[in-house]
Amino acid sequence: MDEIRVDSRELTPEEMSEGVRQAQVLFRLNQTMPYTEEYDHLVKELFGDHIGAGVRIMPGLTGVCFHKVNIGDEVLIMNNCLMMSRGGITLDEGVMIAANVQLISNNHDIHDRYVLVCKPVHICRNAWIGAGATILPGVTVGENAVVAAGAIVTKNVAPNTIVGGNPAKLIREID
Repeated sequence: MDEIRVDSRELTPEEMSEGVRQAQVLFRLNQTMPYTEEYDHLVKELFGDHIGAGVRIMPGLTGVCFHKVNIGDEVLIMNNCLMMSRGGITLDEGVMIAANVQLISNNHDIHDRYVLVCKPVHICRNAWIGAGATILPGVTVGENAVVAAGAIVTKNVAPNTIVGGNPAKLIREID
């Protein structure tokens, strides 16, 4: 998996402007009544054409680089999801994200903290991420997998498995 390195001291004016725009749209989204046309319009404004049909995102969304998030059809994202998306985040069809989940595709270089080290996060079809779980850079959660509440996922999760703990380990396979 290729990592991308981004020096935050070298962002272009266009990148800075887009970051400000997204922060302002995100603020308005989080102050708007859910299940309204206005709320749905702001979700579309934040994610652009990278969001599928039947997606429901509950308020309290936080993060950066929403233009690097791709969301498939019928995805549910519950309250207080954090998306640190500089490295890219993909949520395939039917994914369920419980409350207080952190999807983190970037981290800081240990020697130069202004440099972001980015690897994509991919949550595959019909996976379920439990409340308060954290998915770290470069992780793929396989199709139909379940990540238990509070788990810290540092490595890929095989399809049709349940993982939990810190760091997350295999609990069992799903029949």
